[in-house]
Formats: sequence, C-alpha cells, structure tokens
Amino acid sequence: MKISDRNLTESLFPSLPDGWTLKKFKYLASVEKGHLPKVTTEMAVDGYYVPYLTMEYLRNGCNPQAYVSDDDDVVFANDGDILLLWDGSNAGEFLIAKSGVVSSTAALVRPRIIKPRYFFYACQATEAILREETVGMGIPHVNPEFLSSLRMPLPPERTQEQISDFLDRETARIDAFITAKERLLELLEEKRRAFITQAVTKGLDPNAPMRDSSVPWIGEIPKHWEIKRAKWLFKERDQRTENDEGELLTVSHITGVTPRSEKEVYMFEAETTEGYKICKPNDLVINTMWAWMGAMGVSRVEGIVSPSYNVYSPFDELLPEYVDLIVKTPPFKSEVIRYSKGVWSSRLRLYPEGLFEILFPVPPLQEQYSIVDFVKSETDKMDSLLKATQQTISLLKERRASLIAEAVTGKLADCL
Repeated sequence: MKISDRNLTESLFPSLPDGWTLKKFKYLASVEKGHLPKVTTEMAVDGYYVPYLTMEYLRNGCNPQAYVSDDDDVVFANDGDILLLWDGSNAGEFLIAKSGVVSSTAALVRPRIIKPRYFFYACQATEAILREETVGMGIPHVNPEFLSSLRMPLPPERTQEQISDFLDRETARIDAFITAKERLLELLEEKRRAFITQAVTKGLDPNAPMRDSSVPWIGEIPKHWEIKRAKWLFKERDQRTENDEGELLTVSHITGVTPRSEKEVYMFEAETTEGYKICKPNDLVINTMWAWMGAMGVSRVEGIVSPSYNVYSPFDELLPEYVDLIVKTPPFKSEVIRYSKGVWSSRLRLYPEGLFEILFPVPPLQEQYSIVDFVKSETDKMDSLLKATQQTISLLKERRASLIAEAVTGKLADCL
C-alpha cells in the first residue's frame, strides 16, 4: 500500500531537534539518470575508455567488466559521488561511486545545499521506503515523483559534520564485523562444496583401492566404479504442452529447479505456456543459457519449463539425488564450460550434444544411496552453521541501518 507524503514524513522523521528542518529531496540534490552507452569494450584502450559502473564492479571490488569511450554521450561519476540504483530488484539502494560512467540502471545524485557525507547517510535511511514505493509492471524502478517530494532532515552544517564523523567511525566498526562474518561464510561454502565433490567422486571409504579415471575433472575413483558418457546415462525429454496448464518451474545456479511461484522473478511471463517443455519428477533440467554458471538441477516436482531449457531423464543406473549433487560441484561446472558453445564466456550455451559428451562417475546404485544419505547428514550440520552466520550478518546490517537512521534524525546527540 502506498503511503502519503505526510504519513511518510511522520513515520520516518516523527520529531526533529530544534534548528533542524525538513526539505524535499528535489531541493537538496539533482538526479541524472545514466543511459546505455553506444559502444563498450572489455579492455581499456590507450586511456580512451573509462570503467562502466556495473553493480558487480561497485559492490565486489572486482575489475571492471566493461569500459566506455570517454567521448560517448554518457554520465560521468567521480570517486565518492553518490549513486542511486534506479532499476532492478534492489531499486532504491544508494551506493558510493568509483570514477567511471554511470550505468543505465543507476542515477548520479549531486547534493546542493547539504553536506555530501551526511546526505549519503540520510539517503540510506530512506532506502526501505524507496523500495516500497517502486513502480513498474516487470522490473521495478524508482518512482521519480515520489523521490522528488520525499522530505529529508536538514540539520545545521556543523551538526551534519559531527553526525558524518560519528557514522564514519561506527559504521566502519560494524562493517569490519560484517566482512569477517562474510569471509567465514565464504569459507564454509567452500568447505561444503569440497566435501560434496570429494564424496561424489571418491566415495565414502578412505581405504578403498583407487584407479585413475583418465577424466581430468574426476581424477582417481574407487576401482569398482565405472565411468560412462552422459549419452548412455540420460535421455532427452522433449514433450511439449498443448495448453497453458502446468506448474511453471525456473532454474538457477543458486536454487536449482524451483516453482516460479516461490521466487521473486521480475522478467515478463509469456502470454501463453503452450509449447513449453514438460518436466517430470527426477528429471535433470538445464538452463541452456546459464549452464556455464551452474544453472541446472534435478526437479522434485512435475511442471513445465521454458522451451529454451533442456530436460533429461536419467536411466536407472543413476540415482536422481546423486545426479543433483554431481551437477552442482565446481569441477562439473568447469566441464560444462568446456563442452558449451559460444564466442564469449557470458554467451556460452550447453546443448544436448555437449552434455552427452561429458563423462560421469557411476558407483554401484547402493553406494549412491549411501553417498546421498551421508552428504545430507553432514551438509545439514554445515547448513545450520551457515544459517547462523547469515543471521548474524543480517543482525549486524540491521544494527547498522538503525544506527544511521537514529543519527540522521538527531536521536544520538549525546554520542556526538
């Protein structure tokens, strides 16, 4: 439910200290939306190209994935400028810019009569409500009218500096804790992946006689295991719907195969699902476009998937749960990339002929049952620790947001 400007102001800033005022966003800053550049390149050439500020580049500290010509009709940002994520699932989020070209999904925010450091913190305090008030039928985006009329707290300049200094110091401490917990999360995820890879390619008996599989991604396997090409283990299922009936499924590298109704999906749905592919329980479903990222998994339910996906039914030699473990391991993902087709890494496609060339380890069926049961038991313990760590990170982020909100509304005057 949308909130009126008056009620919004009362809910965000119910009372302010003496000497503070409320000013509409449009009087405090200008906003210039980024737009799609005419030409991008993956390499900076002779200094004539500058980084394109994608969200991945800004958030993860990685190298730029794209560069833009400096004579193109684009919006430039400097280090420390304020950006507003305009489109997408996180529309309404404010970020600090690096030097480069503002992407078409973001906007450059230029403060006018307010200190930039304080203004950035004040903007962060409004993120939740900006996300609540996004508009758009498919991909959500910031409501420009709502943003312009949003009233922000404006303290005296000296107070703005004091609040900024306080928040710089305190948020840095919280951010250090968050970084440490996120690193722990990464280590736990790495341990989980390594454990699963070891179990599905080496088995559970450390004393079992081993032999070279002659398959680089698999390495040594127990002597009594077999190695078989996928074309002898799977059959492609290409059954199509004749009407709009059936549970629509989606496939990602994070969640595997899940009903679309259980996820937040911002892509437009087709007007009809006639001609979609039918998926049965225990089928392996592969998102052809994103297989190189690991977007595949075994379905637990019956449903329908995009005609651009590929569906495979495993033969009786393979336990579906065992297949689901294998296809999510990093070495298997590397093998998928090897057999995919495409010029650019982000344009690779895994077609049936590619999958059918991949070699799989095939333990005796009873051993597959044992591996699946053991992996589930052990990963359940790891998942509990992962969940606890994620909850700690969430609490730290909530504390950070609460601290900012209290500081920019004058509730922490005694701490300054």
